[in-house]
Order: sequence, then C-alpha cells, then structure tokens
Amino acid sequence: MDIDNKRWVMRIYTKTGDQGKTSFYGGTRVPKDDLRIEVIGSVDELNSIIGVTLCFTENEKLRELLSKIQHDLFTVGSDMASSHLPDYDIPKIESQHIKDLEEHIDGFTNVLSPQTSFILPGGTIASSFLHLCCSITRRTERILVKASTNHLINPSVLCYVNRLSDLFYVLARHSNNELEVKEQQPIYKYFNEVKKNE
Repeated sequence: MDIDNKRWVMRIYTKTGDQGKTSFYGGTRVPKDDLRIEVIGSVDELNSIIGVTLCFTENEKLRELLSKIQHDLFTVGSDMASSHLPDYDIPKIESQHIKDLEEHIDGFTNVLSPQTSFILPGGTIASSFLHLCCSITRRTERILVKASTNHLINPSVLCYVNRLSDLFYVLARHSNNELEVKEQQPIYKYFNEVKKNE
C-alpha cells in the first residue's frame, strides 16, 4: 500500500511474490501452492464466473442473490487468509451465512418439479453458467477438504461451500424452468445392449 494524496492506494504489483510466496493476515508467508491459497484462488475463479453469469441473467431476484454471493465469497477468502489466526478480528463465515443459503435453496426448490434422475448441464445460457458455478464450487470444496487435513479451517467455511454448490445446482434448474426449457437426462450409450447380451 502507498499513501497518495492522503488516500490508501493498492499497487498492482508489489514484487513481494516474485519468489513464489505470498502473505496471510498477520504477515505469515506461505508458498503460493499452499492448499489454502489454492482454495482462495478457486474462490476467486468462482467469483469471476459469477460475474460472467450476471451478464446473462435478467431475473432481478437472481441477480441480487448472485451479487450477494460475490460479496460473501470475499468473506470466504478473508476467513481462509486468517485461518491460522482463529481469534483474529477479521470477517469470517458464520452460521447465518449458511442459514441464508438454505433458505434460498428451499425457496427455489419449492417451485421446481421433483428430480428423479441426473440431468445434463445446459439449457439456457444462464443455466449453463450456473452449472459451471456449481462445478467450480464442488472443486473448491474438494480442495478445502484436503486443506483441512493439515490446516485449521473454520468448519463453517466447509459447510457454506457445500451448501453453495447445492444452491447453484438449484438455480441452474430454476433458470431452465423459468423459461420452460426441458431438462435433458443423460443417455447411457450401449447400456441396454450390454444387458440384453448378458
């Protein structure tokens, strides 16, 4: 950070990461391939994809929800960057974040028909991007689980990311349902032929 005209200005390059390390809150230096950094990077990617999704979403209720999630993902990043300092006064994921997601999941699920089989990602542009958001969130969760075996991770972060993937999946279905785009089920090629020959 530099002071410019009495304002804090964030420099784009700091040269402090040229040796492959970065800093957590409190000044702790860690390699950039640290699993906690992997989580933060995956969250950044997810946030960017949500930004793209917003470009193809006209439903105002959905836009407001996605925007809120973008803000909450910065809290996830903050939580991860201070995970080694559990008592540090920094924004963290709380139980209310999770309850909010569950309420949204229930609300959108109630207007959908029951799902009886797997479905193919796709349909509307918004739905396709929401499926992508879901996939990236699930990958983030896998990295989180791996990171939690060696590092202290806020359990609420794990729960939040798990619920978030569920929400994106429901939102993808809802985006298709809203425009009456029929869900497509996967075709298991050759499956029936093999059974007949057994």
